[in-house]
Amino acid sequence: MGVRESGRGAAEDRTAEAIRAGDEAVFTELAETHRHELRVHCYRMLGSFTDAEDLVQETLLRAWRRRADFQGRATFRAWLYKIATNACLDTLASPARARELAVPVDTSGGAAHSSLAEVTWLQPYPDVLLDRAAPAGDEPDAAAITRETVELAYLAAIQHLPPRQRAVLILRDVAGWPAQETAEALELSVASVKSALQRARATLREHLPQRRADWAAATTPTDDERALLRRYLDASRQADLTALAALLREDARQTMPPAHLVFEGRAAILDMWRPVLLGEQAWGDWHAVPLAVNRQPAVANYLRRPGEPDHTAINIDVLRVEDGLIAEITTFDPGVLPAAGLSRTLTPSDIEA
Repeated sequence: MGVRESGRGAAEDRTAEAIRAGDEAVFTELAETHRHELRVHCYRMLGSFTDAEDLVQETLLRAWRRRADFQGRATFRAWLYKIATNACLDTLASPARARELAVPVDTSGGAAHSSLAEVTWLQPYPDVLLDRAAPAGDEPDAAAITRETVELAYLAAIQHLPPRQRAVLILRDVAGWPAQETAEALELSVASVKSALQRARATLREHLPQRRADWAAATTPTDDERALLRRYLDASRQADLTALAALLREDARQTMPPAHLVFEGRAAILDMWRPVLLGEQAWGDWHAVPLAVNRQPAVANYLRRPGEPDHTAINIDVLRVEDGLIAEITTFDPGVLPAAGLSRTLTPSDIEA
């Protein structure tokens, strides 16, 4: 009796037969077990949380339409990853979804360099959803949701790669696929995969922070980062610029990808914050709420303007910490807050609680 006819192999054969036969219940149950990790995979490919959600739906639709092609030689998960990767490549090749890296500007209006600010479509990914995508720690693919491959700096850096190089890098270095399987999924030769991976790794090194921390095993912010986040929250709520300044490295940087803006240095950041927080031009009463995205500490900032009863979400600040101080703040619009479980508005009773 062959291996495929007994034990797990026989069960897999029956599953493959049911999917090919159009058993929607079997297909849906299996597909839903992989939905969250497929969304993370598409997010890496596209850099956009919103687009990743759309591409997961497209992936599952393509898989259902092509169910007769599933032979069970590879796992159902690997088959879905192949479909998802190629759906993302199709999207990236579409003129309607073409994305060009922006040239960021600094406070003087001159050209600046920032991998984060150049990717204007970049969005954060809530940790609460990363947790749903993460496999058990003893599974071979557990590393796929660790911090070093979902931090914003990494996500921005891989957006600088040509799409097919990006796909090779993600499948080989993140998903851990062998070169042969990657080649088959992307319809490339093994030699082409190896060459693309070498080029992708070299480009990636050029765009990652020089002092990037060793986060290979980390899946949550560290205790020190959480303590710094609490201080940042307190200082933000009190509009205390002195306390905020003490949390920033002198060479700190604040980037705003949607607006492709870069503020270089502590002084430039404080000059930008000062009129917003203090004096006659202050926008209003601020309130900050802790948040976790991309396995990094973050803050959702809410503002109650004069005459308004409630606080409305203004933006999300994601912190990158080096040596106990904030090295970079990446500021996004608040669009992903509902996915993170936070409201777009806060009433007085919400804040008092």
